[in-house]
Amino acid sequence: MRLLVAAAALIAAFLPAGPARAFPDRPITVVLPYSPGSAADAYARALGDHMARALGQNVVVTNRDGGSGVVGMRSVAASPPDGHTLGLTPMTAIVVQPHLVKNLGIGPESFSPVCGTNENVIGVVVRADSPVRDLSALVALGRQRQLSFGSAGPNSLPQLAVWRVQRAAGNLDFTHIPYRGDPPHLNELLGGRLDFSSTVVASASELIDSGRLRLIAVFSRRRHPDYPDVPTAREQGFDAEQFSQVGIYAPRGTPEPVLDRLEEVCRAGLDDPAFRRVAASSRVVVNFMPRADFARMVQDEFANYARILRDLGVKAE
Repeated sequence: MRLLVAAAALIAAFLPAGPARAFPDRPITVVLPYSPGSAADAYARALGDHMARALGQNVVVTNRDGGSGVVGMRSVAASPPDGHTLGLTPMTAIVVQPHLVKNLGIGPESFSPVCGTNENVIGVVVRADSPVRDLSALVALGRQRQLSFGSAGPNSLPQLAVWRVQRAAGNLDFTHIPYRGDPPHLNELLGGRLDFSSTVVASASELIDSGRLRLIAVFSRRRHPDYPDVPTAREQGFDAEQFSQVGIYAPRGTPEPVLDRLEEVCRAGLDDPAFRRVAASSRVVVNFMPRADFARMVQDEFANYARILRDLGVKAE
């Protein structure tokens, strides 16, 4: 009997292992690390619907805000690296915040980028009754009295865009009031408690289109395709370009075949007609980036922001 058992064990050792569990084998969670109500909610859910159809599993999109994206992305980084928990976010929490907050606990090394999805075009908005119609007028008013502005959080890319304006203008200081996501500070702007806001244009598009807010500048390399009459900051004479690529991230250590499958689904999802309709109605600028290119951009931007923030005189706290 002992010989039979030993022989069976020896045979089993040389047999091929059973098939690996197929991915995905349970629902997928996509974390949005900002408060509900932004344009990201709509396009993330449209992309999630495509992913669910393509992967044959439910995709649950959930908001987990705080710390300019840090809270939600920490939860992604701490999740099992199996592709079932993902984050959809601008790069702020990953490439900017580690330079500004000591012992943050996350950085580029915490994630495996999956794909770039869209550009968050950042812009400056004022109320429709404001006399300010361009950046020069905003700067001129800021020299006359102290102006306050809102953004989606401390050390966010919209805040950094305004830092660039201040630096380009020289000896100018606006009072920054951070909020948890775009909707709260846009409401404060409408209520007259802020002088202007720096925001993702897509998050303010409904208010811009209805005439309640006026978009006076964008910080992208090019004009926003839906607002071609609004010049960029550079076109207005201010060296204040601020690029913001949004993408999907998995926890570091996620297997390559899983990342390949997610990238494939992401690429197809961004071309899905239903997703395109939602993106167009939300004024979202779709900008797909393959996994390798996106991963390289994350590393490059992390290094760039170390230099940019040092030049701006911003120190970690």
